Amino acid sequence: MKNKAYENYPSCIVFASNLVSIGIYLLGGYIIYQMGLIWLLIYLAYIVWLEIKLLKDHCVSCYYYGKNCAFGRGKLSCLFFKKDAKKKFINIKLTWKDILPDFLVSIIPLLVGVVLLIRNFSWLLLGTIVLLFLLMSAGNGFIRGTLACKYCKQRELGCPAEKLFSKKK
Repeated sequence: MKNKAYENYPSCIVFASNLVSIGIYLLGGYIIYQMGLIWLLIYLAYIVWLEIKLLKDHCVSCYYYGKNCAFGRGKLSCLFFKKDAKKKFINIKLTWKDILPDFLVSIIPLLVGVVLLIRNFSWLLLGTIVLLFLLMSAGNGFIRGTLACKYCKQRELGCPAEKLFSKKK
C-alpha cells in the first residue's frame, strides 16, 4: 500500500525532526566544547555552512520549496534564495562522499568524546556520547523512516538521497 504524500507536512513532524537535529547539534557542541571555545565556534560555523549549503543548493529546486517539508527548510529556503526552476535536484547523483560532511556533524563529536572519555572518564560525558549516538542513529532513522521520507512528494518525483539509501538497487 502506497502512503499519501504530504503537500505540507504537519507542524508536529517539522518540530520532531528539528528537535532531533538541534539535539544532535547541542550534544555535539557540548562534547566539542570540552576541547575549548574556539573548537566549539569552528564546529558551529561548520553546521551553519552545511545548513546554508543545503538551503541554497538543494532546497531551491525541491518540490517543498516555499512549503512545509518534514524539516521546515522549504519555507526557510524561500526566505533567502530564489527558486531554481531547472529541477536540477532530481538529476543529482548523490554518493556517500557527498553526504559525508553531514555525517561528520555527529561522527566528529563522537570520536572526540571517546578520546576525552579515555583521557578523563566522566559519567556526564559518557551519557552525552550515548545520547548523541542514539539520536544520530535511532532518532534520525525514526524521523526519516517513519515520519519524513515515507510521505515525501519529492521522493515520488525523484530524490537523490532516496536513490542512494534505497534497498532496491
